[in-house]
Amino acid sequence: MNVSGGLLGRRKQRTPPLAGRRVLITGAARGIGAALAERLHERGARVALAGLEPELLADVAARCGGAPWSTCDVADRDQVGEAVTAAVTALGGLDVVVANAGVAAQLPVLGGDPAVWDTTLRVNATGTYNTLRAAGPHIAHPRGYALAVASAAAAIHLPLLGAYSASKAAVEALGNTLRAELRPSGAKAGVAYFAELDTDMTSRGFGTEAAAALMDGRSTASALSGVTPLKTGIDALEHGIAWRSRRIVAPWWVANALPLRMLAQPVMDRLVQGKLTEALEIARVEDAPLTTGQPPR
Repeated sequence: MNVSGGLLGRRKQRTPPLAGRRVLITGAARGIGAALAERLHERGARVALAGLEPELLADVAARCGGAPWSTCDVADRDQVGEAVTAAVTALGGLDVVVANAGVAAQLPVLGGDPAVWDTTLRVNATGTYNTLRAAGPHIAHPRGYALAVASAAAAIHLPLLGAYSASKAAVEALGNTLRAELRPSGAKAGVAYFAELDTDMTSRGFGTEAAAALMDGRSTASALSGVTPLKTGIDALEHGIAWRSRRIVAPWWVANALPLRMLAQPVMDRLVQGKLTEALEIARVEDAPLTTGQPPR
């Protein structure tokens, strides 16, 4: 079943209640994670939060009725294990895990900073694996659900976003694999695919000179599809988690792009050719930081 921001399945049927569901959300300090935590709390779920920014996490937790929270670098397997254990202890178990933590930065494959590749894959791919690995045994029951937050970039790939696209393709693969492996327990797993939602990640990730040059002075997000209100994505997530959906998408057109990805890719390649050389030259020298600062290693 697919759930999208514009076309929500089963609207005429009664949506399963979220009240009482025990939910762990990573990357919950801001953006999608923070907004989702607040929405699920409003619907009666019991949420636990994990993220890198303790002051922001504490604020989100306060808005969620004093929810338990942990400072956690998802790329650190031990920290993830501790965060999951703390959530399970505080909530008395776990029904849902949302592997949402992620990071992005532009990276030309030729001439870009390899550290961007390393960090992006470590946080997005390994971090998702660490989260699903640690939380999986706790949600492996007939009411359980794991959600891996990928991206439309997992299916359709843009210049400068090779590291991000590769990492989100890995997230998609992890979610699909986990779905099959959880089936004997009765638990389910889903993958979320979003285009540009109105979050800090979108504004920081696309707010670069290279991105503006690529789209001839316009931001990549607005030139391709327009930035979608965050509420659209949160609406889709709420319904998708309630139904334990295999796919969650926002905005609506992403649902059509996924099965047509092999046709959509050459079209996208042609759309960005006009200013690509200039954009790559800029990106190779531009200091474009990660959308979320990472702990030193």
